[in-house]
Order: sequence, then structure tokens, then C-alpha cells
Amino acid sequence: MSFVIADDGARIFYQDWELDGPPVLFSHGWPLNSDAWEAAALFVAGHGHRAVAHDRRGHGRSSRTWFGNDLDTYADDLDCLIEHLDLRDLTLVGHSAGGGEIVRYIGRYGTARVARVILIGAVPPGDLPVETVDAIRAGELANRGQLYRDLADGPFFGHNRRGDVAQGFRDTFWLQSMACGHRAAYESIGAFATTDFRPDLAKIDVPTLIVHGDDDQIVPVEAGERSAALIDGAVLKVYEGGGHALPDTHRDRLHADILEFVSGGATAGRGSESGRSVR
Repeated sequence: MSFVIADDGARIFYQDWELDGPPVLFSHGWPLNSDAWEAAALFVAGHGHRAVAHDRRGHGRSSRTWFGNDLDTYADDLDCLIEHLDLRDLTLVGHSAGGGEIVRYIGRYGTARVARVILIGAVPPGDLPVETVDAIRAGELANRGQLYRDLADGPFFGHNRRGDVAQGFRDTFWLQSMACGHRAAYESIGAFATTDFRPDLAKIDVPTLIVHGDDDQIVPVEAGERSAALIDGAVLKVYEGGGHALPDTHRDRLHADILEFVSGGATAGRGSESGRSVR
């Protein structure tokens, strides 16, 4: 297994399909790990892109540190990985909390190595519903195994709305969640939910695609709309009926949109497409 050593000695696990094409780095949601992106990574690598994904500290196979479960440290860890692999002309893709990680990375380190940004059901600009955050943190302390079952069978996939989400997706969510350290899961949900990302969003000066489901029960679609308004020229694509777990429930459509964008398709432009909201 491959690791990069962070500034404080933490070991950050990563997966790297070392192809010659432009790199795409995937940042996972809470409280998952890089395996959450395995289908998308396989897809973009199959189309010639270098696919990279990492386990955030405290998650998956990375070190479970007591300190450092905060946005600044996550961004610093990501910088260590990008520098270690010398990634350039990079597309950053972040789902949910992973969107917060990559936005804070840009806020701290800029876009010298970044060509494009894709935010999917992402937490920026912040201020998630306090009742949702409080319920998740309470469940994490009381019985996290049950919390993850309830999220998987309910709002994370939107299974409570439609009842058609495959058991395999829900089981995989539970398994990955249980591989996250208890402190990391508890601390990071508060960090992602309460951080004001607006200063970071203002520093994004590369083509940006925002994808959000209009039935997202974890991060309401208004978050995507507000982020799109704060990033010059961002394109917002709203998936009608889509919930929070778009990388699984809307996999084919999302993969096609990612590939078009990283390949410099129409929605990556800064001309007539800029600022469009597409459904």
C-alpha cells in the first residue's frame, strides 16, 4: 500500500493509477475513504486519465491521529500528497465533505497546480442545517454503527424517499464508515458543517463544475446554488430527483459529466456556458 507522510508524521494512504494522462484527484465524503471513488477512478483511468484518491487522516487506512481533524490540516495533508506525486494540470473532484477539503486546499495553496474543480453535493459554502449536524453528532456518540445503518437506509442515498437503492451500496457505505476512526468521524462532521468556505470559494479562478441533487437531504441543493454564485463562471448542474450519494445513485450520468469536463468539454468553458444552471 502507498502512503505519504504528512508534516506531523501522519501516514496518508492513497491509490494512484499512474497513467500518462492529465491527473484527476478524488476527495471522498464523510466518513468514507478512497474506495468510495473506485468506480469513478476506474472510469476516468479507462479514458486515459491518471486517477488518484486518498483516505483523509482518521479515515480508512490513514493514521488515526488525535489532533488534526480540521479543514486546515486536511488541506495541508492534501498539499503533501499533491507535492509528493508532483501533480500538475490537475482536476480536483470532491464529494460532500471532500468538496470542503479541496476548496480549503485552494484557499490555502491556490490553483498553480489546479486546472479544474468539480464539486458534487459539496458542503461549501457552509452553514449546513444545524438540526442535521446535531443529530449526526449525537448518533456518532450514542451508537455509530446504528447511525451509519440509519443514514444508509435513509437520507444519504435517499432510500427513504424511493426505496430502490441497492443493498450493496448501503452495505458498502456502512463498512467504509465503520473503518473511520471514532474521534475523526465525530470531530470532522463538526468541522465540515460549521466552516465558512466563502473566502476559499472566492479564490477559485479555474473552470468549476458544481453538481447537486435537488432532493439532497444531507446538503440541500441551496448550498450548490450559493457556491455557484460565489465562483466566477461556475457551471451548476442540478440532477432532478437526485439525493446526496450521486457517485452511486447517478453513476453513469455523473461519470459522463466528469469526463466531459476534465476533457475540456462545453461545460468547462468560460464563455457562453459560464454561470449556467443546467438540469
